[in-house]
Amino acid sequence: MKDRFYLMFADDIGGRFRQFSVSKYLVRGFFVFIGIVFVLSVFMIHRHVKLSKDVIELQGLRRETREQRLQIQQFVQKVKDFEHQMARLENFDRKLRVVTSLERGDSAVQGWGVGGPNREEIDIYDPVLPSKGKDVIEELNKDIDELKSQAKFQEISFQELDEFFKGQESLLSSTPSIWPVRGWVTSGFGYRLSPFTERKEVHEGLDVATRMNAPVISPADGIVVRVGKDISYGNVLEIDHGYGVVTRYGHNARILVNTGDKVKRGQAIAEVGNTGRSTGPHLHYEVMVNSIPTNPLNYIFD
Repeated sequence: MKDRFYLMFADDIGGRFRQFSVSKYLVRGFFVFIGIVFVLSVFMIHRHVKLSKDVIELQGLRRETREQRLQIQQFVQKVKDFEHQMARLENFDRKLRVVTSLERGDSAVQGWGVGGPNREEIDIYDPVLPSKGKDVIEELNKDIDELKSQAKFQEISFQELDEFFKGQESLLSSTPSIWPVRGWVTSGFGYRLSPFTERKEVHEGLDVATRMNAPVISPADGIVVRVGKDISYGNVLEIDHGYGVVTRYGHNARILVNTGDKVKRGQAIAEVGNTGRSTGPHLHYEVMVNSIPTNPLNYIFD
């Protein structure tokens, strides 16, 4: 009897009392269960609040990380653009020195190369940005220092060229520095397989394919020294630009100048054709320095 609880309820209808008995162990178990449920509820509420705060903080960090990554991407792109501009300047410098036969004063400006991360290699959703970002910034800072040094040397080089070109207007105007015709370079300077014999041969100029009768312009001032026909070149034209430089134009449909004529840079001198040993409309363009064929691309600035 001591292990049970007794409960009495009054019956409103008959006025009698009803008695119920409940085991003490069941009552204790009930209260223990209620206590456990209460503790778990408090823990879950606390855990939910903490997780909510963590999620909000994580979302903020991810947003900040994406913004930082985008900023790094933009910075990388700017460095790459600067690098490309410096490469173009160096190429321009090299061509000017080929034209003038002026040796570079400081070999330190040759062979520049800048590395650093590629823009495509930077993932804005990369979860390890904090560890990688520091390395990326260090690489970029190193690249910028190298580019600054390169720019300094390039400035010195251009100053040297500027001093050389003072009073050299005749040399500049006589340098074949522009394309004689616009089109597609179908065969470059150097060794190639002959389109006729399929044997290896030396191609001493550039083949530029374009529409029939397209105008061919003089790439520099000079004097026409040859107008005629040739088995290989077809209707051929040669211009002496002075300083040992002669240009040749082959396969023309029509030649617009005569031997002995003085021509200016940009003047129309012929029309593109398909004469001589040719497989289609194109201009064969050569540059010879002291009678030695050289790559015309070394002289073309644009």
